[in-house]
Amino acid sequence: MGTDINRQYKRQFFGPWSFVLGHSSLLLLISLSCCLSAPPASSSTVTNRMVWHRDTGHVDADVQTWDLLTLLENVAAATGWHIFLEPNQLHTVSAKFSDLPEGPALRSLLGDMNFVVVPQTNGPSQLYVFRTSRGLATQIIRPLPKPSPPSKPIPNELIVTLKPGSKTKIDELARLLGAKVVGRMDGQNAYRLQFNTESDAIAARDQLAANPDVQSIDTNFTVAPPPQVEAVGGAASPDLQLKPKASDGNCQLVVGLLDTPMQPLSSNLTSFIKPSLSVAGPAQPPTGQLTHGTAMAETILKALQQKTGGATSVKIQPVDIYGGNETTTTFDVANGAVTAVNNGANILNMSLGSTSDSPFLQNVINQITQQGIPVFAAAGNQPVTTPTYPAAYPGVIAVTASDQSGQIASYANRGSFVKMIAPGDNVVPFDGQNYLVEGTSTATAIASGMAAGLADSAGDCADQAVSLLQKSLKAPPKSVSQ
Repeated sequence: MGTDINRQYKRQFFGPWSFVLGHSSLLLLISLSCCLSAPPASSSTVTNRMVWHRDTGHVDADVQTWDLLTLLENVAAATGWHIFLEPNQLHTVSAKFSDLPEGPALRSLLGDMNFVVVPQTNGPSQLYVFRTSRGLATQIIRPLPKPSPPSKPIPNELIVTLKPGSKTKIDELARLLGAKVVGRMDGQNAYRLQFNTESDAIAARDQLAANPDVQSIDTNFTVAPPPQVEAVGGAASPDLQLKPKASDGNCQLVVGLLDTPMQPLSSNLTSFIKPSLSVAGPAQPPTGQLTHGTAMAETILKALQQKTGGATSVKIQPVDIYGGNETTTTFDVANGAVTAVNNGANILNMSLGSTSDSPFLQNVINQITQQGIPVFAAAGNQPVTTPTYPAAYPGVIAVTASDQSGQIASYANRGSFVKMIAPGDNVVPFDGQNYLVEGTSTATAIASGMAAGLADSAGDCADQAVSLLQKSLKAPPKSVSQ
């Protein structure tokens, strides 16, 4: 079965990518307003709910408007099972019950569809859903990416930016305020101050507002970790066959990858990765689990392979903005972006997002985009229209995710700030097994890799990458209104 699974992953994830990108904000609204401006109309009046109690094996459900695919995506997320569906078996699911065992619950949810659950001794159970025969259940159903927890202000911290030419020394100012300087962006005159208590930070804000040498005072927000990368069955896929080449133009293209710590790639790919930098302290990546940063690097390289014919001069500059911490902050995201640019990055990949609007981060991103550096950022893994930052900032290319049919994925943000849709799936081989990465993070890595690859093939600089991407557009997808 492992070989069949691997073959199916290759068929679904390794084929040519399709995408759409508005030629401008206006064109985006014209071509994609049907599918990006609002979630399904029924979502405001109907709440579908399913709770899978894994400790007891019982299920509660009140489902009225999910289609079969959405139902199975939720089952996969709730159970961790690997699910296979006979293609073209989509219909609306309607079921309501409480505290049913898994078998009767599946029967109620799946209606007249046949199914079988196959336990595995060395991995998750496999669920086959079919109408005619189990052998035809070949469409892999992937779990919905979990939405990131909401961003929160860090109550005992402030971001202080001093005016250019200020004679005030930040260390002396911090001492007078009873704070510690725990982050520095000297080139921006910006500093992260940490206080003993929230009340100390509030009092310091008032003092700083009266200081003529202080340009701005901002709140520092948490930014959640990216989604966990899931191991999937099947023999590990072969490594990418990407070859280095000398740059054909006047510019060395470098994609700055702001993410979690990077792990070593296979020997044939190491020449494409510049030494990793960190703005969040030292971290030791795990040895038996693929990190999100490594997965995004592989995804960018795969896009490069497809857009350059297998030989590229593009490099990736990893910047660790998480370190050994569970979350990062808007200060570290901004610091990571500046660090990447200062070390040669001329395209930025930000496969991350936050619900909090940070004027400080926006100002940093504005400075970068005004230099002609394209910034690609993830729109977020919730089917809402509310903005995600930095994706929603002007000048940023906000990327949402498509499903296998080219429609906007059921989990993905479809707000009016979204400028691009790209596939939300990729399979990455690591340490002898395949890992599935899914979400707008993956779509963002595909987008930035495609842009870099197109510019590299044309011998152009990074400031032409988005224009080249626009010219390579395929037809927009059909409406995803449900």
